[in-house]
Amino acid sequence: MHAIINSLPISVLSFFGQLAAVWNLLGMKISGLNMNSGLSNPPFLTYSSLLLGVVLLMILIPSVATERASAKFVFTHFNTDNGEGINSKVYIFVLGLLMSQYTLTGYDASAHMTEETKNADKNGPKGIISAIGISIIFGWGYLLGITFAVTDIPYLLSEDNDAGGYAIAEIFYLAFKNRYGSGVGGIICLGVIAIAIFFCGMSSVTSNSRMVYAFSRDGAMPLSSLWHKVNKQEVPINAVWLSAFISFCMALTSLGSLVAFQAMVSIATIGLYIAYALPIFFRVSLGRKSFVPGPFNLGRYGVVVGWIAVLWVATISVLFSLPVAYPVTSETLNYTPVAVGGLLFITVSWWIVSARHWFTGPITNI
Repeated sequence: MHAIINSLPISVLSFFGQLAAVWNLLGMKISGLNMNSGLSNPPFLTYSSLLLGVVLLMILIPSVATERASAKFVFTHFNTDNGEGINSKVYIFVLGLLMSQYTLTGYDASAHMTEETKNADKNGPKGIISAIGISIIFGWGYLLGITFAVTDIPYLLSEDNDAGGYAIAEIFYLAFKNRYGSGVGGIICLGVIAIAIFFCGMSSVTSNSRMVYAFSRDGAMPLSSLWHKVNKQEVPINAVWLSAFISFCMALTSLGSLVAFQAMVSIATIGLYIAYALPIFFRVSLGRKSFVPGPFNLGRYGVVVGWIAVLWVATISVLFSLPVAYPVTSETLNYTPVAVGGLLFITVSWWIVSARHWFTGPITNI
């Protein structure tokens, strides 16, 4: 379904993106894509932010809940009795950063869609900055609303509860069941999230297909001539279906081994942030004097902010490679260092052996 939607003309896809925005503003956290085809104002959205809900859920759930946590619990409690062998509050805090970092990824979609965006040199950066700002504000509000509805953490994580150990689902379910005697309202809230996640998948395919198109246009993909073709509606149709097919094949591995699947997806957060940090690093180091800023820039603060970003990514790359449970076994091992290191080794090796002899850089359309 995601591939079919992404095969439609960009004007129709833009409509779905705006529909996703309206849906998430009403019931979930801001989401969507910076697809500004035929529009003069940039949607301030990014597909990464669908993990959390806002407006409706942040108000509804704590209002419906018959029992609420205290402010002291919400702002000072650390779940040291977590069954994962991690009792250090500092370590728990560090691991907690991972979800926030993951949620704030994906704003690069604004960059991938610039060739289909009006006034992209200004609207692209605006899409990135506004997506992050809105995600922070509404995400924080949602987390507060949900956390105030948490009173019994061990029960929420227990596989014996109504949701089989899925904490957020159980929070929704119990809030309505304890007040009205039925958890149907909580299930409806989960339905709101499910539809929002569907839009997230749609936007993910959009963003990924544009990356495939760009890499293929530059000759950096196997069978590049096939993947960078566009149809009469100027949609990179082959790249769309390649993206959906590879994602489908990756998901199939979870049927045989969750460990193998988790090893593949463990690269997601660190891999994305490394990809974000590399051009920033080269801009503030090797390209500091030769780089020509666009009309939307940070001025004299650009270099300082750039170095802060690079150092932050280097820090979280180490933190997110740490074990997430003890004792470490084949089931609990954090495969992130293996996945990231393996991909980096393959990429650098391919560059040394082949790509450096023929790859000349991005090909401009102008």
